[in-house]
Amino acid sequence: MPALLALLSAAVWGTSDFVAGVISRTLRPVVVVAWSQSMALVLLTAIVAFRGLPEQGFAGWFPWAMLAGVSGAMGLLCFYAALSTGTMGVVAPIAAVGSGIPVLLGVLSGEKPSALAWWGIAVAIAGVVLASGPEMKEGLGARPVLLACLAAVGFGVALFALDRGARVSLLHTLWGMRITSAIGYAALALAARSLGGVARRQVPVLAAVGAGDLAANALFGMASSMGMVSVAAVLGSLYPVMTILLARYFLNERLRRIQVIGSTLALCGVVLIAAGGRG
Repeated sequence: MPALLALLSAAVWGTSDFVAGVISRTLRPVVVVAWSQSMALVLLTAIVAFRGLPEQGFAGWFPWAMLAGVSGAMGLLCFYAALSTGTMGVVAPIAAVGSGIPVLLGVLSGEKPSALAWWGIAVAIAGVVLASGPEMKEGLGARPVLLACLAAVGFGVALFALDRGARVSLLHTLWGMRITSAIGYAALALAARSLGGVARRQVPVLAAVGAGDLAANALFGMASSMGMVSVAAVLGSLYPVMTILLARYFLNERLRRIQVIGSTLALCGVVLIAAGGRG
């Protein structure tokens, strides 16, 4: 059952990313992130209102939540922009390599990652180089690749901060993340005096993106609590596979052989990082 939940979380994450990438082709990525994250905040606020705050209040988790909110929002913004203009089969694995950032930041904090995690980082980097090579060479694909790399950094820092905050309370750290990003995007909306030109028919899609991200987090949390965290981390890290499959089926994306090899290596690296970085 835990393995099934972890795989389901990967499927939901990958599907949510695909839908976000597609709708970002008609709406600005900043609008997609702002609306989806704000709707997710509404759901989380309802849960927190029912559960209440931890005994220590905002201490211990809120600063990490703020860092995760800023870096995660920037990561999503870059990721959705990359998905909307680039090849999803290349962009998704590159962004997923951000899982190696917490390993590197952990080293600066005095942690000692396993050899498997280091091998995973090396394999993932090699995969990124192979997958992005043809895109960068053609010129037109350079921007999505660079955005995907920035997204990886944003996601990695967010994962690191989320891990630190979750040691006090995962639920409240996730809630704080959404509060931080929602305040930032609300300020942008006020400055622009616009809600992004979202049509009524697009609201359910944006809500689905936000709900999908939350659902994937919940499924992963249940999987890791019911079984081995290492197994859940490995299976959950496979989420780019769903994005790649959906892009191939619905958008008729085709990758060159070297890109297929590179994307596969990047995914294998992510799996090794997840296996070596979790206990």
